[in-house]
Amino acid sequence: MSAKSPAPVHPYVPVRDVMSETPYLIEGMATVADAVRMIAEKGVSSLVVRKRNEHDEYGMIVIQDIADKVVALDRAPERVNVYEIMSKPLISVRADMDTKYAIRLLGRFHLSRAIVIDNGSLVGIVTLRDLVLAYLGAREGARPAVTEA
Repeated sequence: MSAKSPAPVHPYVPVRDVMSETPYLIEGMATVADAVRMIAEKGVSSLVVRKRNEHDEYGMIVIQDIADKVVALDRAPERVNVYEIMSKPLISVRADMDTKYAIRLLGRFHLSRAIVIDNGSLVGIVTLRDLVLAYLGAREGARPAVTEA
C-alpha cells in the first residue's frame, strides 16, 4: 500500500493583485452611443454604471449587452439609454478575496467579470480570464500581466 502524496497547496493571491484599478464609470442616463464611444476610447469591453444615490447599486454594461439588446434588435444606439440594457445589481468580490474563491463565485453564476469592493468602495474590476491566469500562474510560480476589463 503506497502513501498518498499531499494535495498541492495553492499560494494565496488576493483579487487586488489581479484586478484592473481603473473601472470606467458611466451614467445610466447616457446613451448606448456614448457608452460605445467610451468603450472604444478606453479600449475596454465593459463599463460600470454609476449609482444614482448611496442606497442604489452599481450596474454594468458589456459589449455583449450592446450586441444582443441593441445591434441584434436593430435599435438606434443614440435612442437607447444605458440603464435600459445594463445588468444590475452586480456580483461583487472583496479586494482581499482569494482568487480561487472569486473564480468559483464567477463560475457559479456564469459571469465573465465582477466589480471589486474594498471597505464598501468600488476599487476595481476583475475578469474571470485574469483570475484564472493569475491563479494558475501563481501555482507555477509566475503571475501574468493583468489586462483591462
